[in-house]
Amino acid sequence: MRVDLDRSRPVWRQVAEAISRRIDDGTYPPGGRVPGMVELSAEFGIAASTAQKALAHLRDTGQVRTELGLGTFVADAG
Repeated sequence: MRVDLDRSRPVWRQVAEAISRRIDDGTYPPGGRVPGMVELSAEFGIAASTAQKALAHLRDTGQVRTELGLGTFVADAG
């Protein structure tokens, strides 16, 4: 499913906000896997570098953690 984005706002921020909403509503539960760059690129119709920037922002804010070779996961609550 492709998500429409407002091209007048930073796209990476909109993707990060969409993932954050999914974390908040339980679509991606604590410890659950978050789609990777390739999956986000396909879903949102964005470049891999844009997906990477969105994931990096979520990592910087502590919402997700990345395990090398395994993927990106929702940070555990607490």
